[in-house]
Amino acid sequence: MRTTSYFYTLIIALTLIGCKQEAKQEAKQETKQEIPEAKVSVVQEMISPAGESSSLPHLMSNKDVSLLSWVETVGDTLHTMYYAELVDGVWQKPQTILSGSDWFVNWADYPMISENNGSLWSHVLKKSTAGTYSYDIKMNVKPKGATVWKTDMLLHTDGTPTEHGFVSIEPYNNNFFVNWLDGRNTQENEVGERGAMTLRAGVVSTTGELLQEYELDTRTCDCCQTTSAITDNGPIVIYRSRSEEEIRDISIVRWVDGSFTAPKVIHEDNWQIKGCPVNGPKVAVLGNEVAVAWFTGAENDPKVKLVFSTDGGANFQEPILITEGMVMGRVDVLWMDEDKVVVSWVESKGKLAIFNAMVVSKEGTMSSKQVIAELDGSRKSGFPQMEIVEETLYFAWTEQSASTSKIQTAKMPVGAFTFN
Repeated sequence: MRTTSYFYTLIIALTLIGCKQEAKQEAKQETKQEIPEAKVSVVQEMISPAGESSSLPHLMSNKDVSLLSWVETVGDTLHTMYYAELVDGVWQKPQTILSGSDWFVNWADYPMISENNGSLWSHVLKKSTAGTYSYDIKMNVKPKGATVWKTDMLLHTDGTPTEHGFVSIEPYNNNFFVNWLDGRNTQENEVGERGAMTLRAGVVSTTGELLQEYELDTRTCDCCQTTSAITDNGPIVIYRSRSEEEIRDISIVRWVDGSFTAPKVIHEDNWQIKGCPVNGPKVAVLGNEVAVAWFTGAENDPKVKLVFSTDGGANFQEPILITEGMVMGRVDVLWMDEDKVVVSWVESKGKLAIFNAMVVSKEGTMSSKQVIAELDGSRKSGFPQMEIVEETLYFAWTEQSASTSKIQTAKMPVGAFTFN
């Protein structure tokens, strides 16, 4: 346990710095279990559309459209956001969204792209003042039929020189549902006091107009990724909350009868930590079936957990322990079919970070663990991405070397996971 405790302490210290500088019922109980690793790799490398000095990948898929976005950097200041479409299992020619020299670029808070019925939406973070941590969420849209992007549109309406970021985005009816962490209340007042980070959401049209805006939680963790999805009942948002006692567990808000519910913790890990761990949850939905994967460091024992709901997130079952020990988190989850999901996470192995994936059923049955890639062990490797397109899993991650970085991509058949 001494080794695990030292590793965990080191991970928290690094991520705190990084935030500001850039089966059965038994299987559901939190008992340690060894996950067998697949003996034969079925992961196939792909030709990446990204160039040198690329990082911050984001994968998305909506109906028959699948996109990868990323950022390429020239020197230390000029950044360009690109995207490419996946057609018949091959990445197409990269397309440029926009460039800028005033962006806030952070390893954990990456730009995103989304699509809805032919319309595209993306965002970047742009500095709002000369202050290190004052930056805004700027939207870019390309409505269906348009030939150029409309860029540099402000998402939020407060106008404060504070932090705004950690976006999640979903196609929603004929618009987009967007949520983000909003620091408007953290601005120091006349008596030197600062409020907490808040969680906000909005509905944005395909032309970039903010149609509605909501405050979802008045006190959240400062820099953990948010995640959202659209159930049959409406939008849900899942995120790391923050109590007055510095308990930072995973909470949910849901759209019910024309308004959002009060925040509710999905499972009480009781992780008490004075700083943000920079390690958000991920959610996937299939109708009103909801799956949530997350990382916790409660009791100084790093774990990845998975939990299911059958009623749109109103109630959750007991969590399934995916793995524990030398775990870095950085999770993802996708529905494979009505009974099973694919979960991915990153764990530590010496100086490396290992990107893994496995299939887990709602009853807790687990496949063998499949290693997707070996990454640099530092935070520069970022947050690996995963999407399912038809019967194939696609992956994207940042490969880091001493001199540069580059987005790599790979794929594997969903049915290639093996069960013992």
